[in-house]
Amino acid sequence: MKRISEDFDARRRRLRYAATRLRLLAGWFAIGAAWWTNGGALAQSTPAPDTIAQRAIACAACHGKEGRATSEGFFPRIAGKPAGYLYNQLLNFREGRRQYPLMTYMVAQMTDEYLKEMADYFSGLHPPYPPAQPANMPPAALQRGRALVTAGDPSRNIPACIACHGESLTGLLPSVPSLVGLPRDYLNAQFGAWKTGARRAAAPDCMAQISSRLSPEDIAAVSAWLASRPIPNDMTPAPASSVRLPVACGSVPR
Repeated sequence: MKRISEDFDARRRRLRYAATRLRLLAGWFAIGAAWWTNGGALAQSTPAPDTIAQRAIACAACHGKEGRATSEGFFPRIAGKPAGYLYNQLLNFREGRRQYPLMTYMVAQMTDEYLKEMADYFSGLHPPYPPAQPANMPPAALQRGRALVTAGDPSRNIPACIACHGESLTGLLPSVPSLVGLPRDYLNAQFGAWKTGARRAAAPDCMAQISSRLSPEDIAAVSAWLASRPIPNDMTPAPASSVRLPVACGSVPR
């Protein structure tokens, strides 16, 4: 238990460090924008094209080129995720249901239509995935993670991850994301955010309910097992009609 607690503390410290770096990065973006507005653009012989791809370049600072994620480990891949899921998350940041200052600042003044355009753009991108992360956990812990992902724990009213995210964990149309190809640090952080209320979704908030029933050991095991899964050849989300959700989720149309 002490070792797991120390591991979580180390991850939180790295997350705070990453957040500080991003705040500095945001400041440099603001300086660059001011320079551009006040004449720096005059040095450009040809203005940049006003396309959604050009405007989305700013997202690469955290989410990597084409939204494929970076090696930081705290930021998710957004390329290829269901458009409905990406749109819901942008709305959640704008409306305060998710807490991350840089994201909130970026989307605060964006309209629903523009957020949908951004979601559709990244949903249509399919760059290659990096190799899966090594688990680096005892076999018993990985078995615990596998059991929770594939079978859940009925005694604690915890449904299996595959019951909502699909048998191959590649997500469910129109708004359930894939769980493979995500960094362990990011997965850990999101479970923690749901448990503390820093991340919320439209009611009924099914992930907040499920996360509240998971222990720190459960979360560590599930995150490690998911992050170590090989990437399927076909990452296409399952069709909506293929899965009947075991719990009501406000973000998923029924």
